[in-house]
Amino acid sequence: MDQQVATVHDIFPHIRIVMGMVIGLGVTRLLSGVARIVQHPKQYRLYPVHLAWVASVLLMLVHFWWWEFGLYQIENWTFGKYLFLIIYAVALFLLCALLFPDSMQDYRSYEDYFYSRRAWFFGLLATTYLLDVIDTLLKGEAHFAHFGSEYLFRTPVFVALCIAAILMRNRYFHMVFVALALIYQVSFILRLFDTIA
Repeated sequence: MDQQVATVHDIFPHIRIVMGMVIGLGVTRLLSGVARIVQHPKQYRLYPVHLAWVASVLLMLVHFWWWEFGLYQIENWTFGKYLFLIIYAVALFLLCALLFPDSMQDYRSYEDYFYSRRAWFFGLLATTYLLDVIDTLLKGEAHFAHFGSEYLFRTPVFVALCIAAILMRNRYFHMVFVALALIYQVSFILRLFDTIA
């Protein structure tokens, strides 16, 4: 019997499909949560900081799916690399689940819910920034170097801000943090990821 060896071109689409299923669940969770707000706008008082994080995480998911195309450069796939990518995608999904819980009946508003879960949310968000460093290294030294010193500065700053967000309930801090995070996120994508090449 002839044994066929899978090539990188056979393996990468398989891995991308599995990641896509997990990311798709996250997008579904966010869009369902937004649809629930549209359907029942007065059911729970909205909170702009919560909605801004919804927008940020949705953009993060779309961006994740876009930049993971860079994985095609990996020629030697291992189960460890595959498992790492699934864990990264699961962390992103859990961010979505934390933004829109299955039930809000124990909370008066989205603000009340958001602050009660901020340690989980910002702990996971900080984790995704750290996972991104590993993901970038997986794509090769040249890919990592492409981002220059900005990337090495950005990651610890965002992790530190996430730790501060866990410790502080200050509404002004959270409003400024999410606004600056969104502005930077859009800028980062447009400057460094406008094309896949």
